Amino acid sequence: MAPPNDPVNPIFNVLKCNKDDWFDLSDGKLLVNSVPLLFEVPGNVTLKSFSSISKSPSSSSAGAPRPLYQRVLKSSHKGGFLGFSKDQASSSDRLMNSLGKFSGRDFLSIFRFKTWWSTQWVGSSGSDLQMETQWVLLDVPEIRSYVIIIPIIEGKFRSALHPGADGQVMICAESGSTQVKAWSFDAIAYVHASENPYELMREAYAAVRVHLNTFKLLEEKSVPPIVNKFGWCTWDAFYLTVDPAGVWHGVKEFADGGLPPRFVIIDDGWQSINLDGQSPQEDAKNLVLGGTQMTARLHRLDEGEKFRKYRGGSMLGANRPRFDPKRPKKLISKAIEIEQAEKARDKAGAASELWELESRIERLKNELEEMFGGEEEVEPEEDKKSRGSCCRCSCRESESENLGMKAFTGDLRSCFKGLDDIYVWHALCGAWGGVRPGTTHLESKVIPCKTSPGLDGTMTDLAVVKIVEGGIGLVHPDQVHDFYHSMYSHLSQAGITGVKVDVIHTLEYVCEEYGGRVELAKAYYDGLSKSLANNFNGTGLISSMQQCNDFFLLGTRQISFGRVGDDFWFQDPNGDPNGAYWLQGVHMIHCAYNSMWMGQMIQPDWDMFQSDHLCAKFHAGSRAICGGPVYVSDSVGGHDFDLLKKLVYPDGTIPKCQHFALPTRDCLFKNPLFDGKTILKIWNFNRFGGVIGAFNCQGAGWDPKEQRIRGHSECYKPMSGWVHVAEIEWGETKEASEMGEAQEYAVYLSQAGKLFLTNPASPAAEITIEPSSFEIYSFVPTKELGLGGGTKFAPIGLTDMFNSGGTVRALEHKDSGVVDVEVKGGGNFLAYSSVPPEKCYLSGAETGFQWSGEEGKLMVNVEWNEEANGISHLTFVY
Repeated sequence: MAPPNDPVNPIFNVLKCNKDDWFDLSDGKLLVNSVPLLFEVPGNVTLKSFSSISKSPSSSSAGAPRPLYQRVLKSSHKGGFLGFSKDQASSSDRLMNSLGKFSGRDFLSIFRFKTWWSTQWVGSSGSDLQMETQWVLLDVPEIRSYVIIIPIIEGKFRSALHPGADGQVMICAESGSTQVKAWSFDAIAYVHASENPYELMREAYAAVRVHLNTFKLLEEKSVPPIVNKFGWCTWDAFYLTVDPAGVWHGVKEFADGGLPPRFVIIDDGWQSINLDGQSPQEDAKNLVLGGTQMTARLHRLDEGEKFRKYRGGSMLGANRPRFDPKRPKKLISKAIEIEQAEKARDKAGAASELWELESRIERLKNELEEMFGGEEEVEPEEDKKSRGSCCRCSCRESESENLGMKAFTGDLRSCFKGLDDIYVWHALCGAWGGVRPGTTHLESKVIPCKTSPGLDGTMTDLAVVKIVEGGIGLVHPDQVHDFYHSMYSHLSQAGITGVKVDVIHTLEYVCEEYGGRVELAKAYYDGLSKSLANNFNGTGLISSMQQCNDFFLLGTRQISFGRVGDDFWFQDPNGDPNGAYWLQGVHMIHCAYNSMWMGQMIQPDWDMFQSDHLCAKFHAGSRAICGGPVYVSDSVGGHDFDLLKKLVYPDGTIPKCQHFALPTRDCLFKNPLFDGKTILKIWNFNRFGGVIGAFNCQGAGWDPKEQRIRGHSECYKPMSGWVHVAEIEWGETKEASEMGEAQEYAVYLSQAGKLFLTNPASPAAEITIEPSSFEIYSFVPTKELGLGGGTKFAPIGLTDMFNSGGTVRALEHKDSGVVDVEVKGGGNFLAYSSVPPEKCYLSGAETGFQWSGEEGKLMVNVEWNEEANGISHLTFVY
């Protein structure tokens, strides 16, 4: 800790770097370019310049690369660090202090609504903030700028913003351990200003990265190959009943449907777990739903018995195990009955009602046991016919002696040649309940869980209740590297190429004895990062349930990919009137706004969805332009292949955008969930154009009084708004900047099928969108071909895909009036053409085309070119 300032006579609470500094703290006001931002700033709050706090990295240090440091230094006059100090007698493990107050100023913020999930919130006063706010963005129209306040880490303390009375903004600095105390901070929050909100996020988090040197920006890291591909996750298909036969049949069904997954995630259910009181060396039996496993712990570091006993070749030959696709659904249905009966029991009042429910629960559990142990699995007729004919490989006739996960992954890959990656799930501490003491070579101890006071203002969560109930079997921090290496080296040798690490943000529950939450997090993230680098090419990890600043400021030195939203909920767990619909828009809001800050450090992942869900098309539209992978959690037999083919190529790759999707500026300080008027608009780029997706997400949102997300049925109705080409942030990338300077654009609406021209001076296009519906606007610059007469051309792409512009891979205009377009995929290729071409060639052969003079639509049918990996070459001669 730095030497304290005198809280009574803070002589040095103003420190300027130079006359160009944007921020000033004087007379109880925090000003940005002379505009008051915060009033009644306490005298114990300090403002210090970037250069006075963060020192230049030497050439031999392990700090930020010098070009990054120089870039940060160049904009450092637009930022500074806030600190505060109390008298030494007030030293504590948790300190609250006001930073000042504001009211009548619009803000956008991100706050934790659960231990591991964060979401958007807007307001106009410091008192409107929610507890556990990760950052707040203030609108400063007086100088056409924006200011962000980011609570960060100093020493062994992390911080968050909280609401205060009468417009006060409170900062909470906490260590998480009563053994770790402080009373003064020099840099517990960072403030930064910019005229561009997206540039602001880049500059601010780059400055924090250089200052802390505990994480890296996304631009400094590589991302896993799965971000460009289509995949399948087993979670909603099987939950904890997942087994080799189920996985194999799931992959086979996609392949048979013409969409082979390029990656598979074997989710929770594959590990060796059991409950306290059970035999320490045997797996827990008959687990079905999430919740039943949340007090269980790892007792081995390899795969569970279901996968461990798999014999190589058993899924490839004529006598492969029988599989009934209806059985998982039956088990899940029965488990849901039990769960609902248990919830009713917990709410029961009269003794007679309680006895009746206890009896019902016992009966249902017996029925579930019988379904697991007594029901013979029936092999469907189509499987009888296809058995032994699914793989054209010699290994299906041979009897392999290898066993376990390695044998299984080998069989999957031998049968499904396009399957590049196989990931498995695990909790950060091993299992939900950690590692069971005495069952492995590791030193683990069951630590009682204690939630921080800040989490009292968040949503009640079954997972938290269960974890607190059972405690966590925590591997000692000194053995964390051994812990992860033991798991990952085995998995890597077994053909697993990555992991989905879930339940990440639980360390704050169990940090009392280990130096506090920051120190414990550093140990775990260091071990995780090293094991990732050593075993999964440094990139093979999806981070999940991690949406707190501890993780992003400490855990992303190596990790480059992660979830930016809460889970895709296929059904409503709370019984609100809009049923399955209302949570779907909430998911998109999580993802879009979280990407603003998380995207600085990781590639945003918008999560899986189910292609046969009521709102599947709604989700598919957002995934098409989110800039990340597309993956689903379909049940076996539960697919909409026609929908998926609008997202995925036949080779399992996707027409992905070049950036990650972000909300447009006019959505930043609005509430697209329940203000009854705002449409969520997100923007992104393709190689030769930009996109705006407009989504009606209205119908639900956070309720501060009830401390939960609830339905707002009065908002679940059609919404109207506007879309304009200027809402695409063309200047965000060097490649897109030139497109943003175009004088005219061809605009295509993917759902309406309309094509028209617009320019930067044109009025915005009006739109009305039904609930849980969307429209995608593709904006492609037109270009004159130099033939005289104003002949213009703009390639829209394959309209069979939601992201049509993503299918255009190359474009060349030749002086002779010839346009070459390289496109991937099959279906209807569309371009804007002011006049019809004289000839059209497809991969060198002349082909027919259609042209509509009214809209300028030029259309050519393109077949999927298997020999050229789906790529075709179109040549238009004018």
